[in-house]
Amino acid sequence: MSTSTNPPASVQAAALADVRSTTDLGADLANKDLPLADRFRVLFTLRNIGGEDGVAAIARAFEDDSVLLKHEVAYVLGQMKDPAAVETLLKVLADEDEDPMVRHEAGEALGAIGDEKALPALVKYAEHEDPVIAETCALAVALIEWTNSEEGKAQLESGELGENPYLSVDPAPPAAPTASVAELKETLNNADASLFARYRALFALRNEGSDAAVEAICSAFDDASALFRHELAYVLGQMQSPVAVDALAKVLKDGSEHCMVRHEAAEALGSIAHDDCLPLLQTHQSDAERVVSESCQVALDMADYEASGAFEYVA
Repeated sequence: MSTSTNPPASVQAAALADVRSTTDLGADLANKDLPLADRFRVLFTLRNIGGEDGVAAIARAFEDDSVLLKHEVAYVLGQMKDPAAVETLLKVLADEDEDPMVRHEAGEALGAIGDEKALPALVKYAEHEDPVIAETCALAVALIEWTNSEEGKAQLESGELGENPYLSVDPAPPAAPTASVAELKETLNNADASLFARYRALFALRNEGSDAAVEAICSAFDDASALFRHELAYVLGQMQSPVAVDALAKVLKDGSEHCMVRHEAAEALGSIAHDDCLPLLQTHQSDAERVVSESCQVALDMADYEASGAFEYVA
């Protein structure tokens, strides 16, 4: 789960109450001397302010050395759906020196914004040698094409896909809610189906929301695609169900797992905030993988922040 988009209620309240200028907030977001968790809160504030100035202030953080922060910046720009971010995101996607996790998030953000001028680059990088980047861009192409298709327009206009209870901009629309959990689980675990179809099953299971749906999502963690496994963890973080704790804990503990999957599991555990989650996050806040370590630190800070009733962002 993205802490910048769906943080605890107290963090959201503080963000909405923060009246500092975009310039001051942007300076804090770019300030490497501030704790990363404080900068994440600033990112949430800027996301709510929006506009070209907000986009520009957020984009400055791509100069940082934290992969986690830059990944979150790209995610937030996608959630804002502001075309003003497209050129910046295209540059990030094309940067072969940038971490694949950040480039992946830039590709996903371009799909979320849905500007068709990003299609040539997305088609190009759908053939990238790194499967995380390639699969992300292929999904973004599929999303943009579906959104602009007669089928997609009809389903969106009719409302037949139902409401997204999490208000996130997702990399695929949910499958029609007429499918059963068992049918969706079958599609989710079908390695021969397109990744776009499997993502649609995933988001339909999330929206269905039952314990059976959570268990169905957890059943797919053996999949060969790191991108897919990371999305499973993200969705489980959104659902905040204790039923997912054991599966997410197994992912976080697995040092051989892709760091982006472990990072997402850490954020999901922080979102669930069950009693069994916090000790595990405390253990892994000194993990050898920096992105995992920082994810645990931010997740713990969010939990502490909400428990303390604190209202100020950055001292």
